[in-house]
Amino acid sequence: MLEEIRIRSLGVIDSSTLELGPGLTVITGETGAGKTMVVTALGLLLGGRADTGAVRSGAKAARVEGVVRADALPDFRDAVEDLGGESEDDRVLLARTISGEGRSRAFVGGASVPASQLSEVAEPLVAVHGQSDQHRLLRPAAQRDALDRFGGDETAALLATYAGLHGRLQATEAELVEVVTTARERAREADLLRFGLDEIEAVSPEPGEDARLASEESRLGFADTLRTAAEHAREALSAEHGGPDALGATGAARTHLEGVREHDTEAAELADRLAEVSYLLSDVAADVASYASRLETDPARLATVSERRAQLIALTRKYGDTIDEVLAWSEQSAQRLLALDHTDERVAELREERSRLRSELGETAAALTAARTRAAEALGEAVTAELGLLAMPHARVTLAVTQHEAEPPAEDDLLPESGTPLRVGERWLRFTASGVDDVEFLLAANTGADPRALHKGASGGELSRVMLALEVSLADTTSVPTFVFDEVDAGVGGKAAVEVGRRLATLARSAQVVVVTHLPQVAAYADRHVVVAKSSDGTVTTSGLTVLEEGDRVRELSRMLAGMEDSDTALAHARELLDAARAAR
Repeated sequence: MLEEIRIRSLGVIDSSTLELGPGLTVITGETGAGKTMVVTALGLLLGGRADTGAVRSGAKAARVEGVVRADALPDFRDAVEDLGGESEDDRVLLARTISGEGRSRAFVGGASVPASQLSEVAEPLVAVHGQSDQHRLLRPAAQRDALDRFGGDETAALLATYAGLHGRLQATEAELVEVVTTARERAREADLLRFGLDEIEAVSPEPGEDARLASEESRLGFADTLRTAAEHAREALSAEHGGPDALGATGAARTHLEGVREHDTEAAELADRLAEVSYLLSDVAADVASYASRLETDPARLATVSERRAQLIALTRKYGDTIDEVLAWSEQSAQRLLALDHTDERVAELREERSRLRSELGETAAALTAARTRAAEALGEAVTAELGLLAMPHARVTLAVTQHEAEPPAEDDLLPESGTPLRVGERWLRFTASGVDDVEFLLAANTGADPRALHKGASGGELSRVMLALEVSLADTTSVPTFVFDEVDAGVGGKAAVEVGRRLATLARSAQVVVVTHLPQVAAYADRHVVVAKSSDGTVTTSGLTVLEEGDRVRELSRMLAGMEDSDTALAHARELLDAARAAR
């Protein structure tokens, strides 16, 4: 959970620290004091978009830091370490700075990271709900996601299976389109490959043959020169007619040292080494003589080798730098040609695979619809029960799980068209990567009223309570440790406001909850009450965060109730409100 938020030069806040703890923390203050700057700071810590307009006037940069207690968040700690960050005493420091020029920097556990990576690490820690989230709740995708969360492991498993099948179906249909629409190009490619393979097969090269023939051609072309050089070398090593040679000189040197070896061991060692040299020279002389005798001029063989090399060179000009590369191209091309020559068979395989995947996808979609329908009934009942506790005793929420029917495709349809429907049971339905279902929350606010879509039948206050009721209902299905509500009680008052505070306190039993509110009925339920106070020196306005003690809480509630902090009547009402909240908890 979040233990501390430090804010510097952000909006009207010069420098302030907000200490957080478990339970319910409320943040109050006069209009314009800067309450929403706390939510803005949290958004920056979650990797949100940086706005240079939020930098305090006259400051070079704004900075937000958050201390996260990570002892119960192993996945979070691992993600921090993967980014090169560190934790100290099971606490991780997240930070974000924004310069007046628009530059933004993010830090995770002391490591500098892109804001996108800060978002990936921090987003699972906090769920932020504001008035804009009421509008998000109106979107069909958000309503379906909420239902899927409530559906738990069963829905998640079916959705994962469906998504996997959907991805494979898309890949199969894309390949089918490619194979069919490129048939002419594939035929031309097959002809070119076949010509190349025939050309290589006609020459029938062997691995490494080009290098071997190049060496042989050079030897045959310079046979006379090589023989003359070899005979001169043999004569220099071992002369046939008693002339000076290497063997004779080495033997003379050895004889001199042999004569004195008994007088010095070093001389003896040198004599032995000369003996070894004599043996080596004798072997080399014999090998040179043998080499010279084997060198013959063979014009016929030379012509044969040259002709063969010309054939190999013709191949390497087209298919590879060496014959080994030519053979590799041949092997790859043979496999490709095999695939191209079996286009009709591949089309049949793909159509069969497409049919199988569509059948499995339809079955999975039906199972997913059934699971969503069961979850929709349970979630509707849960949210309705919560609304009863939020001073809407006659309201009823239901969830409609519907599908869109479509015309079936032609039976002889070879190519899949965009938007081709999916057969689910006996029906043809439109489908997406999320299934075949549309999910819509319906609200009947009063007894006898017809259920209507939220965007048609819910006021701002009712939307706030529906969202809070939904979040409480989903509390057991989420692993988010911290919830932040930014004036979600807008449009709510009286008894309903009391019940909003009560339900927020209930949610705070299982998670850390931070609420920015203007309602004293909500603030009374807080475990920790923070006020944003505004001061001015005549030229600069500054706001700061202060945790209130008991007496100060009474005065702040009095201000929120009646706009007066020292009115005896308002103070009495504030104490009564606090006592009622304590009793209710």
